This record gives sequence, structure tokens and C-alpha cells, in this order.
Amino acid sequence: MDCDVLTLAGIWNSGPSHWQTHWEQRNPKWKRVAHRDWNNPDCHEWVDEVDAAIAMSEGPPILVAHSLSCGLVAHWARSESALGIRGAFLVAPADADAESFPSEAVGFAPMQLQKLPFPSIVVASANDPYVSIERARAFAQAWGSRFVEIGDAGHINGESGYGDWPEGEKLLGELCEQVPV
Repeated sequence: MDCDVLTLAGIWNSGPSHWQTHWEQRNPKWKRVAHRDWNNPDCHEWVDEVDAAIAMSEGPPILVAHSLSCGLVAHWARSESALGIRGAFLVAPADADAESFPSEAVGFAPMQLQKLPFPSIVVASANDPYVSIERARAFAQAWGSRFVEIGDAGHINGESGYGDWPEGEKLLGELCEQVPV
């Protein structure tokens, strides 16, 4: 896949069995955006870290986000950064307005529901504990994203059986082909 990619893990980082980790291992040029405190993420601080990582990219990247980081991408898009990206692949967006949202994460609510100024795909599960399928669909509609529902897939992570996840990598490849270089 010929894409410059920055991965954005969710709260607590993506562990060794997570699809993001598998994809990074196969694509050593892809970079995971580091965060100072994975256990107590602060949205405003993380937005700045994402912006710095985009600035260090060779060209405008595609952001590959999971869970909490999907909302992070929406917050970054509203940050008035002078930098641009090619697109975003947003998997299992956690609902910052829901009771199930981790209390350790601060500054993510309310969910940003403005249209994203770049192409995007939202991938969601019908039984995700951090977002209802209706809310995930509403996020995709508000963001102007293509919406892909993959059935009962939990939180679409290693614990849900989505380690290597070739179907997701195929969807990301479709996004890479769709966006201009």
C-alpha cells in the first residue's frame, strides 16, 4: 500500500495483538503518534502531538485512528491547524458523550460533529461497548464519512479477535486509492 500513514491508538495504547500493531509491523514506514500519557489522555495536549507528527511527515498522511482517537481526529480537524492530511480511517469511534466513555480521558466531550475537510471512512460494530451503531452512523453522517458496518465485532480490537484484520487493511487501501497524492 503506497500511503504515508500515521496511526492513532486509543486510550491505553494498542497492544501487541491489535490490528494497528500488526499493520505497523508490516509497514515499517508507518508511524504511531506517541502520546505522553496513554492512561490519562488529554485531548488538547494530544491534538498538539498529532499536529507535530503531521508536520514531521514527508507529505500529508492518512490518519488511521481507533476508538478514542477517532474523536481526536475530529478535534484536530477543528483546531485550525495550517497542516493538511489526505484522509482518515476511523475505526470503532468511542462516544465521548456516552456513560461508557472512560473517565480517565479529558477534553473529548462534546463529540465534534462538523464535516471533516478530508475524505474518511468510519468502520463500526453493531455491539461495540463504547458506541451504539446508531451513534457511529450519526458520526459518519456528520463527518461526511463513508460508513461501513461489520456486524457483531465488539470494539474491533485484539480482544475482539481483530488482530491482523485483512478486511480492514483492504478498506484502508480503498481510501488510499481514493485520495489524491
